[in-house]
Amino acid sequence: MKALQDLLQTNDFTARHLGPSEAEQAEMLAEFGLKSLDELTDTTLPAAIRFEGDLNAGDGVTEAQALADLKALAEQNKVFRSYIGTGYYGTHVPPVILRNMLENPGWYTAYTPYQAEISQGRLEMLLNFQQTVMDLTGMPISNASLLDEATAAAEAMTLAKRSGKSKGNVFYVADNVHPQTLNVVQTRAEYFGFDVQVGDADQVPEGAFGVLVQYPGTHGQLLDLAPIAEKVHAQGGALIVATDLLASALVKPAGELGADIVVGSAQRLGVPMGFGGPHAAFLACQKGFERSMPGRVIGVSKDARGNTALRMAMQTREQHIRREKATSNICTAQALLANMAAAYAVYHGADGLRTIAERVHRLTGILARALTNAGLTPNETFFDTLTVQGDAATIRARAEAKGINFRYGTGTQADLISISLDETVTPADLSDVIEALTGEKTDVLALDAQAMDGIPDHLKRQSEFLTHPVFSSHRSEHGMLRYLKQLENRDYSLVHGMIPLGSCTMKLNATTEMIPVTWPEFGNMHPFAPTTQTQGYAALLGELERWLADITGYEAVSLQPNSGASGEYAGLLAIRKYQEANGQGHRNVCLIPASAHGTNPASAAMMGMQVVVVKTDANGNIDWDDLKAQAEKHSEHLSALMITYPSTHGVYEENVKDVCDLIHQHGGQVYLDGANMNAQVGLSKPGLIGSDVSHLNLHKTFAIPHGGGGPGMGPIGVKAHLAPYLPNHPVIPTSDSQTGAVSAAQYGSASILPISYLYIKLLGAHGLRKSTQVALLNANYIAKKLSGAYPILYKGRNDRVAHECIIDIRPLKQDSGITEEDIAKRLMDYGFHAPTMSFPVPGTLMIEPTESEPKAELDRFIDAMLQIRREIQEVQDGTMAAGDSPLKHAPHTQTDLIAPEWNRAYSRETAAYPSRYQKNWKFWPAVNRVDNVYGDRNFMCACPPVEDYIGA
Repeated sequence: MKALQDLLQTNDFTARHLGPSEAEQAEMLAEFGLKSLDELTDTTLPAAIRFEGDLNAGDGVTEAQALADLKALAEQNKVFRSYIGTGYYGTHVPPVILRNMLENPGWYTAYTPYQAEISQGRLEMLLNFQQTVMDLTGMPISNASLLDEATAAAEAMTLAKRSGKSKGNVFYVADNVHPQTLNVVQTRAEYFGFDVQVGDADQVPEGAFGVLVQYPGTHGQLLDLAPIAEKVHAQGGALIVATDLLASALVKPAGELGADIVVGSAQRLGVPMGFGGPHAAFLACQKGFERSMPGRVIGVSKDARGNTALRMAMQTREQHIRREKATSNICTAQALLANMAAAYAVYHGADGLRTIAERVHRLTGILARALTNAGLTPNETFFDTLTVQGDAATIRARAEAKGINFRYGTGTQADLISISLDETVTPADLSDVIEALTGEKTDVLALDAQAMDGIPDHLKRQSEFLTHPVFSSHRSEHGMLRYLKQLENRDYSLVHGMIPLGSCTMKLNATTEMIPVTWPEFGNMHPFAPTTQTQGYAALLGELERWLADITGYEAVSLQPNSGASGEYAGLLAIRKYQEANGQGHRNVCLIPASAHGTNPASAAMMGMQVVVVKTDANGNIDWDDLKAQAEKHSEHLSALMITYPSTHGVYEENVKDVCDLIHQHGGQVYLDGANMNAQVGLSKPGLIGSDVSHLNLHKTFAIPHGGGGPGMGPIGVKAHLAPYLPNHPVIPTSDSQTGAVSAAQYGSASILPISYLYIKLLGAHGLRKSTQVALLNANYIAKKLSGAYPILYKGRNDRVAHECIIDIRPLKQDSGITEEDIAKRLMDYGFHAPTMSFPVPGTLMIEPTESEPKAELDRFIDAMLQIRREIQEVQDGTMAAGDSPLKHAPHTQTDLIAPEWNRAYSRETAAYPSRYQKNWKFWPAVNRVDNVYGDRNFMCACPPVEDYIGA
């Protein structure tokens, strides 16, 4: 009989998280003549970097126990009714969207839609998002989301400088802007050398290249932007307006009042507050700014048959084009949340949004009348927010006794109380609000006839919005459900098969890890709620920080950065602040290997650093001689070296500790990019290697899903000497640090952090280590099986790779004319998403299977790649012309198969059913190969007419 300890199933999650079974692992290890995972890692990792101890994550637990423990933490949060506002509002997530999008792995496990042919569903919903933003803001162009409103404003600042006419250096921020937005803008402006000035919106100084105004203002007032725009434009500046999409249903949109750039958050369009995120921000602009705008833009193009097809326009992204000359390091977006906001707009349509906005404004008007009757004086103009002066302490006591939070002033404004209403407010709620503010009970319905109108006639919206048929065609729940399912069915995600994208770590996003995201204790919490009400979050985040510090070998962690690129920026910011505090502010040179991800030089450029590129050798490693020469040459001004480990070439560099020591000898700091942390957890630590700071992609290594292009989280770990310089926050400080904020909320996208928390808790120390080992095993297994057909470009010790491998297509391309793109598109016919194309080396494919893929799936992928290699061989042998090959016509659609004529040099079966696996199950690309050139030459980022979809 088994002992009780052996029956508790505490290791079951690890077994389910890992793709290959124990027997399959043994079979795969035998390919290398190895008997254990430990033997694999001992012969793959350099001895100098190995961590031999145990992590502090403890033992793994069952899924039921993990959820019970987390629920106990969640219940420590006190979810009050929140009327704090400041950019975060209560909202109702339509259940059809909650269940069929937010909680649906068909939506949340997809990747960024770089492969357009198998991404048409979310591309259409993102196009709907752009159309929603364009319509509500009155602007002609919008991107497909940014990280949060504050960083969107910072991006708008640099866009105004780069694309505007003014030669001035002043960026003027109106004093009606949200405090977190001002702080993030100030942080960003410092190392661009901009002079940020703050004052009354009407007092724009001469020479300002950009002006930022909130509309409606942070305390509720509505300003007429037209005269401000006229003054700004007269001196060649750009007017940036941070606006509210729901308010824009009633108030004249910023685009009609002269705004050049409009930013904001779509959070209140059906996305929970989530203690700060994730939410989809936006940036819309006038024509003339679009080629420089940050983020992604979804555009309309054609496929090979001439049918309408969507794609990411300008998808090369600024940091990969401009690198060290970049003004933005944006790499990800908030696609899942943008899709939710767009679905909310589709669900409600113009009439529904207008009704919600009118209800919110009506309730605010009733509140304004009640406050006026009580002798308080609220602002005369408003949409949803009123501010009064009063006895804040007494009001706060009454409010908190009722489970209500208002916004309270500080310092010289300590007697200010602001109240922001939202779509969740009922007449009963408003009655409680009025009693908390005035001490008197009020009949809300009796006051209705006396409600005050806070929108002046000249600021009332007259123009129509959301007129495209998509916003009126799916109003019934059946209609909406089927529309969401129709879009989902066009997209390839992890529910269909492996997504072997190198440097992206598309691992399992376990259902248990996802469940708490929509718990109200996490989702309905305002980020600026009093800390006495957020003790559950504090306990969770504190433990997560300690785990991450241990895993990375650092002493402190900041959870504020809400993307990997944001983490890079925060890490370099900590380095610069540390050096300035120690009289070394002159250090401004950043060494970056030639193979680095484009965000690295972009982040360094944003920090005012001089980027010096270090060569890589024939094996893909940092060129030691060139590194020594550059470190010596720039020794006096050397600030940092940015490296990735394992390298972006997918190998463990043997001399990485020597590299770190060399930089320290010259007075610099080492930034180790954590993009490839999935090859380190439990086996090595960045702090052990010798680096000073790293960011972690929680959406890679720690199981947060990619969401079709966001959300992500990029917390940073630092050595003790950098800890005092981690980012802080102006509204809810998290430390004594004087460093400014890098995100709108103090903990970034806090509501998805329970995912990583559960990932670590479920696996425990042993499971974490084993996950890394199996990731190495899977990658090396693929590399070995493909090595006879494709050259493996880079290898490390014992001809091993780390967690990913690069196959070189260039020799085949030269010999046959078949490109890496042809292979990528042909893989769709075999039921796969392509590996990463042409990064970090042009003309290659980088494959990362992760630890979660079963051996059967690895073998299916290997079979597809070998069969594609045989198709290439047919071209090489002259038995088929390259132009006639299925590789050049891929992907093949159902339309191809039912076409009355078939004049290809291969059969329909070869086209669509190239291997035995497709006979059992087939994923169909929605369109044929998309014409990128057409899309670039005919830039269109609005919803096309319905007949275009019918034609497709």
